[in-house]
Amino acid sequence: MNKDMNMQKLEVLAIGDIVIDAFIKLEDAEETCDVDHENCKLCVRFGDKVPYKSLDVLNAVGNAPNAAVSCARLGLNTGILTYVGGDQYGIDCIEELKRNNVITDYVHTEQDKKTNYHFVLWYDVDRTILIKHEEFSYSMSGIPSGTEAPKWIYLSSLREGSLPMYAEISKYLSDNPDIKLAFQPGVFDMKLGVEKLKDIYARSEIMCCNVEEAQRILNEKSRDLKVLLVKMREMLSTKTIIITDSINGAYAYDGSEMLFIPVYPNAPFERTGSGDAFFSTIVAALAKGKTIKEALIWAPINAMSVVQQIGAQRGLLSEEKLLEYLKDAPESYQLKKF
Repeated sequence: MNKDMNMQKLEVLAIGDIVIDAFIKLEDAEETCDVDHENCKLCVRFGDKVPYKSLDVLNAVGNAPNAAVSCARLGLNTGILTYVGGDQYGIDCIEELKRNNVITDYVHTEQDKKTNYHFVLWYDVDRTILIKHEEFSYSMSGIPSGTEAPKWIYLSSLREGSLPMYAEISKYLSDNPDIKLAFQPGVFDMKLGVEKLKDIYARSEIMCCNVEEAQRILNEKSRDLKVLLVKMREMLSTKTIIITDSINGAYAYDGSEMLFIPVYPNAPFERTGSGDAFFSTIVAALAKGKTIKEALIWAPINAMSVVQQIGAQRGLLSEEKLLEYLKDAPESYQLKKF
């Protein structure tokens, strides 16, 4: 990390768990779904030796680390608050963050813990992830405040049982009202429910989830995007809601205007990290002074690039490369009112 960059004010601070992903490429498996292509399951032969095609181990991933690398690659002074264990995996994660120009001053090592390690069962272009999160001692202690506070906080995917940390984050944000919060709720965040995280949702400048996650948050059966956008904004009090719908594009609502952006045309190789690339690019664009409309046009381009390679970070773009793709975008790639 460049020392001059370390001395600059943080433009983005990502907060969330860091993991190592071991990608296991399966071919001897099958996907089974209901008639409406719902409740899909990945199936392998029980009690047998199932061959796999390849194994790729990726360090320093997870929603928040992916966002941190994305923002850093787009030219922002970016740090991350996260925890690793006192093992070689933790050392490898820190070194990977440094290689990607992410400030690691707020990466804490707990010697008696193990670094989070996940197994990604990769079949066709999608993946099923086996997860386990270590119980680290989260704290906001030492994060710059006042005039030195970060401009944006990108919050995503803390472990189960992290409610006290959310209280600390809420207190920190209350003490630093100029900070803008971007929230990407993870699996355990959604399990906590809206009421327990109501302060986080209400404090968020912007939040993002996919359609299925929106239904889960709202306890809503309807898949109508307009219904979901309106209900989420009313229930959560978040300023801007973004809902992604896989290959169908993404939708945004700020209380006055609904917008739709299609995916940037692509043939995916592996879809891990597309959502992280999408939302982190929106946050990065906003942190650079772009409008929400400009940010929405940027985001699918980075998501498109990420799904061309294995994992969530290898395909992340610089601003220069992203703008080249935007310049060459097909006529069909247009932001529209929804």
